[in-house]
Amino acid sequence: MSQPAQRAANSQALSLPRFDGVVEHWRADGTPGKGETPAGVVLICEHASNTLPEDYPELGGDLGLDADTRASHAAYDIGALGLARGLAARLARVAGGAVLVHAPLSRLAYDLNRAPDHLAAMPPKSELHLVPGNQNLTAADRVARTQAICQPFHATVASEIAQLVARGRRPALIAVHSFTPVYFGQTRDVEFGVIHDDDTTLTMAVMLAAKDCGLDTRLNEPYSAAGDVTHTIRLHAVPMRLSNTMLEIRNDLITDAPAQDAMAERLAPVLATALRETGAV
Repeated sequence: MSQPAQRAANSQALSLPRFDGVVEHWRADGTPGKGETPAGVVLICEHASNTLPEDYPELGGDLGLDADTRASHAAYDIGALGLARGLAARLARVAGGAVLVHAPLSRLAYDLNRAPDHLAAMPPKSELHLVPGNQNLTAADRVARTQAICQPFHATVASEIAQLVARGRRPALIAVHSFTPVYFGQTRDVEFGVIHDDDTTLTMAVMLAAKDCGLDTRLNEPYSAAGDVTHTIRLHAVPMRLSNTMLEIRNDLITDAPAQDAMAERLAPVLATALRETGAV
């Protein structure tokens, strides 16, 4: 890149907003707040929000979305944030504390579980939903969103993990997602999916512990690493050899706060058993 072009790129980067990951902490007794001991588990919710960067047309603004699309699973993982909070509070008691990092913006602005060169990072269409603001994006458009949304979020995750490791704790990483019960007209019977990347240890322990949890639990459904859905795990857990797994819960089971809390109550013992059995906590 020429010097004038590099200066122009640097100037653009300085003028862009930063959408850092939102960080929440739970102490070892399960109460909100940062404890004195380093947390043993980090939960990540990359698709927590359906908020759009409406004040920033350079990042797509409202993306031209109608109200139905903004409220749909295309825009965010329905119920996932409430479930992640419920799990964090409960797992903090067995892990000496918990950290949750979640997304401030909709995955339609930038899907934080996709690499910048992946088409689904800024999708022109999500299932049946067109995304007008993502049509015909230029390289400059993609770079702007990567700098403003993707890089700050993952820097937040990396910082939280690095601080725990520096304090002598190697936390387990659990990514929390939800999925729609009907996709492209096909009904999904699976209720609880557990997904692994290269390291299968914690995932298989969760599968074993979930045998009697009362949910239709399946390995690598409705997605698998073959579909590039483990980007966050690959980015943050694999290089540091941290225990990790990815959870997918069907969103009709966690549509409101009571259902999210009930699901957290059901799944926390499963995860706690798996974390203990594998020596992750």
